[in-house]
Amino acid sequence: MRVILRADLANVGKRGDICEVTNGFARNFLMPKGLAFEATDGAVNQAKAMRRSRDLKDAADRSAAETIASKLVSTPVQLVARAGTEGRLFGSITAADIVEAVKSQTGAHLERRHIHIGDTIKTTGSHSVTVKLHSDVQFPITVNVVAS
Repeated sequence: MRVILRADLANVGKRGDICEVTNGFARNFLMPKGLAFEATDGAVNQAKAMRRSRDLKDAADRSAAETIASKLVSTPVQLVARAGTEGRLFGSITAADIVEAVKSQTGAHLERRHIHIGDTIKTTGSHSVTVKLHSDVQFPITVNVVAS
């Protein structure tokens, strides 16, 4: 069955896409939840308008992410945490800690889910953390952890 998606769905498509899905998936899941509607001739024109608005929003989101990235790449973020004598932290640095430090030091607003910490940060020193603000905008930031 051909349907037009009303929302972004993982492994299916994005808002405004015309997708071929099984009849049961469309009738039992997508349509009752309002996530899709059947692709008729008139609805295809509506899907084109949805795609245009999605593309405009995506371009605006990408440019905003690039401006934040240019600001954060050049500025290291400094965090103060309690640590032992050998530089081991009592606990660890979380993504929420990094978000608060970025907000207070640079004024940039990030979300916790955008920050990807490879290994947990449990020592003082300089660490590299990846930030993914947009599907095309991914950049590293430097986090300097200092003992209090």
